Amino acid sequence: VQVVESGGGLVQPGGSLRLSCATSGFTFSNYAMSWYRQAPGKEREMVARIRSVGGSAVYANSVKGRFTISRDNAKNTVYLQMNSLKPEDTAVYYCNARGPTFITTINQYDYWGQGTQVTVSS
Repeated sequence: VQVVESGGGLVQPGGSLRLSCATSGFTFSNYAMSWYRQAPGKEREMVARIRSVGGSAVYANSVKGRFTISRDNAKNTVYLQMNSLKPEDTAVYYCNARGPTFITTINQYDYWGQGTQVTVSS
């Protein structure tokens, strides 16, 4: 199994970045996909999650209206479009795959990427 994030970097406040998470080794379309982030000295928090079926998404209150999660099942890839970035968005962003979603939660697998750094600073 591979989960590989890309697209992080340094951006000025108000700017945009698009993160990508390319996966392999599991049936991507059967997995819910999420983006988490962890800032220095803080706990990891869920930023956005998209369901395996239907494509509905949920977001942390802090990013609603600014971030958009999407998935391309043909490419086994999930994206996070981040607009109107703020300094408080600075963190390492992690991609998570959880599933398959047709089995009970306790038996689902959790796969994580290595993270990509996003720094918002002038």
